[in-house]
Amino acid sequence: MAIRLSEDKELVQEIREKLKENDGYCPCKIEKTEDTKCMCKEFREQETGECHCGLFIKEK
Repeated sequence: MAIRLSEDKELVQEIREKLKENDGYCPCKIEKTEDTKCMCKEFREQETGECHCGLFIKEK
């Protein structure tokens, strides 16, 4: 399994800035819990595809 960043450089920059502003919590989630800390639990548990905010992509 491989995890890579999105190829959209503008999106990656924007999400990384939001992560810094949000103390590392996913900017797409309302709650700030360990489950929403980037890489969020939802993404860690999924088999393939991209995370909710589109920053990471998981491939087999």
